[in-house]
Amino acid sequence: MLEIGSQSTARHAPTPDASASHVEPCDLVTVPARQGLEAVDILRRGGAPVVGPVLHDGACDTLGFLVPPGTAEGWDMPGSACTQTSGRGLRIPELPELPDPAAGGAPRPAGWLLPPEGAGQVTDPEVLREALGQAARLIEAADGCR
Repeated sequence: MLEIGSQSTARHAPTPDASASHVEPCDLVTVPARQGLEAVDILRRGGAPVVGPVLHDGACDTLGFLVPPGTAEGWDMPGSACTQTSGRGLRIPELPELPDPAAGGAPRPAGWLLPPEGAGQVTDPEVLREALGQAARLIEAADGCR
C-alpha cells in the first residue's frame, strides 16, 4: 500500500488480509511515457469524470492506465497496447510489472504516477482513447515545429 503524506511517500508491505481482500478487475493500456503524460494532463485539465490509477515503469519509458476488464478485446489504438488480466484482477497495493517491448515483453518493475488512493476508479477507455489521440497530435505538432 502506498501512503501519501504531506512531505513524503512511504511504501510498506500489505498485511495478508489487505492484499487478499482488495482485488480490482481491470485491464492495462500501456503507451510511451511522453504520450501518456500528455494524456494525463489532457484528462485532468478537461475535467474527465475519472482519471484512474496510472503506473510508470521503472525506467519511466512507459505509462500504464488501468481500464475496465474486457477493454483489451477491442483495443486497437496504434502506438499502444492493452493487456488482459484474464479475470485475475490486479492486487492493489501490490504493483504489477509492465511489459517491456524492447525486451521481448519481459516485465519490468512499476511505480504509481497516480496511485489508486487518489485516483479512484479505472479510466473510461473511450475517454482515454480520445485523450491519447489528442496527445499524439500535440506531440506531432510540437515535433514539427523544431
